[in-house]
Amino acid sequence: MLSSLLGGRKEQEDQIKSAGRLPPGQSLTQKFPVLHYGPIPPFNPATWDFRVFGLVEEEKRWTWDEFNQLSRRKMALDIHCVTRWSKFDTVWEGVHLKDLIDQGFIKPRPEAKFIMQHCEYGFTVNVPIEVAVSGVFLMATHFDGKPLDPDHGYPLRGVAGALPGQHSEDDRYFWKGGKWLRGLEFMTSDRPGFWEQAGYSMTANVWKEERFGW
Repeated sequence: MLSSLLGGRKEQEDQIKSAGRLPPGQSLTQKFPVLHYGPIPPFNPATWDFRVFGLVEEEKRWTWDEFNQLSRRKMALDIHCVTRWSKFDTVWEGVHLKDLIDQGFIKPRPEAKFIMQHCEYGFTVNVPIEVAVSGVFLMATHFDGKPLDPDHGYPLRGVAGALPGQHSEDDRYFWKGGKWLRGLEFMTSDRPGFWEQAGYSMTANVWKEERFGW
């Protein structure tokens, strides 16, 4: 039984690799590994809020109920962890930053070029604005048709990945989406988040294998 399961996984990995969807140094997983620093934070919908601040025309703050009234998207993404596993054709649902900008909820100032994701316990992740508004990034509340599990970032997490079957300069390793997301800060210049301060890449392009900053 074990050999047949491994054979099935290896066969699927070979097919994905031949299609050009497996980045260098990565291996397919059929599971969904859990990796994060620190404990899972508690969630209270009565006190939770989401804040947008920094280089925007007007700061915004949404309660949990208000956030769930914003327009939503479903997106299919291949996700690639810097620890070398990849999971394909994952389906997420949530709020897309470009929609909030297009609908006038958020108005970035012209000098804003980067975004810092602010998460529970002070955890931070940096991405360029062009990545955050692209088709490879989503602020997700649901995975595979269900609310996120707590260990995968419930109630809200950033999701950074790659469009299935496509290569883009915007494709990022999975850590570039922060779990337990609480806000976005718009910035004029880039600065390192939590893992970037520990030596991980500022840019994290999966096809260039930008894992570390040294």
